[in-house]
Amino acid sequence: MRTTLLKCQIIAFITLLSVIGNTTFAATDTLRVMAYNVLNYGSYPLCQGPNNTYHAYLQTIVQYANPDIIGLEKMGSIQTAPGDNNYTAELNFQDSILKYVLNPPFPGRFSYCPFTNFSAAGTECLVFYNQQKLGFVATTCTYYGALGDKNEDFNTYKFYYKDPNLATTYDTTFLYVTDNHDISGNSNSAQRGAQIAGEMAQIQTHFTHLANMINMGDFNLRNSSEPVYQTLTAPANSNFQYYDPPIYPDATVSLPANWDSNPTAFAKFLTTSTRVSPSVPNSCGTSGGAKDWYDHIFLSPWIINNTNYISYIPKSFRVVGNDGNRVSISVNDAPTNTSAPTAVINALFQMSNKYPVMVDLLVTPNTTGVSPVDPEILNVSVANTTLNSNHATVVNPVSSQMTIVFTEGLIGETVSLECTDIVGRVKFHKTITVSSTSEHVATDLAPGMYYLMISDNKDIITRTVITKQ
Repeated sequence: MRTTLLKCQIIAFITLLSVIGNTTFAATDTLRVMAYNVLNYGSYPLCQGPNNTYHAYLQTIVQYANPDIIGLEKMGSIQTAPGDNNYTAELNFQDSILKYVLNPPFPGRFSYCPFTNFSAAGTECLVFYNQQKLGFVATTCTYYGALGDKNEDFNTYKFYYKDPNLATTYDTTFLYVTDNHDISGNSNSAQRGAQIAGEMAQIQTHFTHLANMINMGDFNLRNSSEPVYQTLTAPANSNFQYYDPPIYPDATVSLPANWDSNPTAFAKFLTTSTRVSPSVPNSCGTSGGAKDWYDHIFLSPWIINNTNYISYIPKSFRVVGNDGNRVSISVNDAPTNTSAPTAVINALFQMSNKYPVMVDLLVTPNTTGVSPVDPEILNVSVANTTLNSNHATVVNPVSSQMTIVFTEGLIGETVSLECTDIVGRVKFHKTITVSSTSEHVATDLAPGMYYLMISDNKDIITRTVITKQ
């Protein structure tokens, strides 16, 4: 995956590093990854309680967990623009999470990925990431369902590690994260299977085999024989096989596994439910105490086998707040749960009927500039690039103007910019002549999410999602 310009998104970071000098850095780093079903957080009508109250609960949990990547599943779907009617959470709710949840304990650490709602669902996934360690490259929707059903969008996000050696090696370590919230229900195994089969079919059009990839979320799995589990861990094409860490490499669980019929055997991995009562603290979500293992973080062979500078730390998969004694009881019931501070245990009880799941990844800096070829297929890549050797990248989010970074080969070329909203209405069409690698283009967009296509007279240079704050 060697690249001379580092996909444009990395130019500014390399420039900063070059100021530091030619020192080679070899210290390892850790990425903590968390997936958490937050039970209609932000949705109106309010399922649980006021947003400010739940901001405080989530802050307590995140401050304790100290993650670098956070996948929030079953969020209220966020309004993308004032005219967008397919939503349940208010405009810019993602920014309120930054302001009231993440920035107080971790000032400036987090940013969020652009999100989609092609399915017009009432809930969606939202991913936050540590921008001090990771750079964001692109969001690609790898599955969405028909309008009006219970499907959601499953997006794949592309990041790069901010390796201190990039200024000298010019060799980028990428990480891809897919976040999911599958349809629930004992009778919906086949539909869950269709969702993940569709997602994996799309991923196979983007890659020749799995790279450094994470596939995580609330899969609503009842057992390891379900189509979802088999599609991810035992696919017909072994190039696209994921691993479930407690099974491999940790070997703390053996297959076949049926946590739905025998939850006691999987007590420390159960993620549903944190609550035994159907009405306390509220009537939102399932009850019955811990009884099922719906939430997983699947990892690619590259991560399991430390193929490309990012590797799984053995035995690090964990269910936050589950001490292994929660079968059929609440997270805060007797016997006293000492797996986390009391304030965290109580916040988990209040915040959601789900437990978060986490893994830790070890990152080894690339000091040699040598790495495997990234298996991403350029003409359908998640970075939204084409086979054209010239590319453009928009700095997100945009304000009253957008900054576009062009490769040097486009200087002097005339390019067209077409911006549309999520339903395809053209918001502006501009033609500019590129005079430098960084161009500033005035915009007049309402806050929300848009699609931007940049093309010259021969090719589409870039298709990307932009967010106006």
